[in-house]
Amino acid sequence: MPVEQILNELRKYNKVSSCLTAWKYLPAKPAVYEEFPEWIEDKLIRILKEKSITKLYSHQASALELIKKGKNVIVVTPTASGKTLCYNLPVLDSILKDEKNRAIYLFPTKALSQDQLTELYQLVMALDEGIKTYTYDGDTPSSARQAIRKQGHIVITNPDMLHLGILPHHTKWLELFRNLKYVVVDEIHIYRGVFGSHVANVLRRLKRICKFYGSNPQFICCSATIANPRELSQKIVGEEFVLVDNNGA
Repeated sequence: MPVEQILNELRKYNKVSSCLTAWKYLPAKPAVYEEFPEWIEDKLIRILKEKSITKLYSHQASALELIKKGKNVIVVTPTASGKTLCYNLPVLDSILKDEKNRAIYLFPTKALSQDQLTELYQLVMALDEGIKTYTYDGDTPSSARQAIRKQGHIVITNPDMLHLGILPHHTKWLELFRNLKYVVVDEIHIYRGVFGSHVANVLRRLKRICKFYGSNPQFICCSATIANPRELSQKIVGEEFVLVDNNGA
């Protein structure tokens, strides 16, 4: 049954229609594309094109240029609009250019961490450049943790594990904190209220430790559509941010 027919049938039921305050039709609009920046490594672009990603959406291109300029960025676009590429591309590109570079990916739950690892790992495997990507959470075996501390280029974790399992043991994470270039905070709209206050303090501890080891990481945040994404990001991280919301998808 076509979607339009299903929706029309639903409108006939009082239990459904009584819950609706408006019924609008939003016509499809063409995507807005831009070319890959010249500074992205050719091998990375080639692999993306093999996956049928031949161009960037406008918001992805905007985010990449701001990140290239050293800005902290908050990307706010709808679900399935390609926000993940806004941070995977600059992170992987920086490691390809300098294998010492490191990144931390923060997700609010372990389930989200695993989802993102799958997508990222596919790119890493296709690159075949020895980029070590690991999930570090409560389920990580003790036997694997030492290798992650010493070799992990990209460490995918959550605020609780950062607070309990990484920051208190920073002397064991020398390679990470000395060379930390990017911190990705996905789903930042979740960090509100008491939970948000806790995460804000954890990130300030992270920045102090980075400063002690001589690094100054750049923050890339992503959020669902909310009223004040830039203000929220600045309060959570304690840094100035540039908002990217020109959705091209």
